[in-house]
Amino acid sequence: MMFWYDHGGSGWGLFAMAVSMVLFWSLIITVAVLLFRSLARPPHGGGPTGWHKGPAPGHAEQILAERYARGEIDEEEYARRLATLRGSPPGSAEQQ
Repeated sequence: MMFWYDHGGSGWGLFAMAVSMVLFWSLIITVAVLLFRSLARPPHGGGPTGWHKGPAPGHAEQILAERYARGEIDEEEYARRLATLRGSPPGSAEQQ
């Protein structure tokens, strides 16, 4: 029996429809993931591919102070490295 609305559709039409559906959902999912990642990014851009402008000022000094507090470095090394970070000669570093 012949259908009234059969316009000679072939397997190629079904294939094109399936491919376009996969491409459409891939596009929707990609946009959703990119939107989620951009909204979830920290405000300072701390990602490896983000618009990273470098560490905040004093960040290296904070790490140095943490190492000194944990006992990883002694007072002399702390003062020497702190002076290096601040750009002053090692002999004129403040002792904290």
